[in-house]
Amino acid sequence: MNPSQTNDPQALRSQIAATAARMIAEDGADYATARRKAARKVLGVDQPHSNLLPDNIQIEDEVRRYQALFQGPQQAARLKRLRRAALEVMDELAEFRPYLTGAVLSGTAGEYDDIRLQLFADSAKEVEIFLLNRNVNIEISEMPHFKGARHDPVETVSFLWHNEAVHAELYEMNDLRGALKPRSDGRLQRVDAAGLRALMTTDETLEQDE
Repeated sequence: MNPSQTNDPQALRSQIAATAARMIAEDGADYATARRKAARKVLGVDQPHSNLLPDNIQIEDEVRRYQALFQGPQQAARLKRLRRAALEVMDELAEFRPYLTGAVLSGTAGEYDDIRLQLFADSAKEVEIFLLNRNVNIEISEMPHFKGARHDPVETVSFLWHNEAVHAELYEMNDLRGALKPRSDGRLQRVDAAGLRALMTTDETLEQDE
């Protein structure tokens, strides 16, 4: 594809968002990588002006459109499996106040997506010991704090649950304050097990009505 010839910022953002969405839905690219590659493809430059770049919400909306057009039942079945697995893990980890976030929550999870949780405990070691005592093999890494770069990265434990990859970010209890605010578009950033059950019930109702 040749770099776009239009100078309309809104049109360029839309083109970049649509191109990034295809990379996310088909190849499992993360949003930052997909946005960067899509911008290069559409604009032909490596460092475009920030006002030409779509935000994650606009890209997510394009992912939904792409999935509805090209992945339909396949993506819906995958999302259902991931949400069921996520609920099982959250019930198992209930004492650590688990919240679901990411693509499994937003409904855009596809072939390459994993389950992403945020846990709130007095100590990260509590969670690690809890899992190890249940013979769960864990890998430890770090993820950026959801409150932004001014906060230190948080420890993350990754493990398999019924052949699905789970990444659980381990936060302190006081991080829970303010964590339940909705996104700028009004959608939830995270839900607890009760909220996930409600989502799944709504999905089942919609399926029955179709």
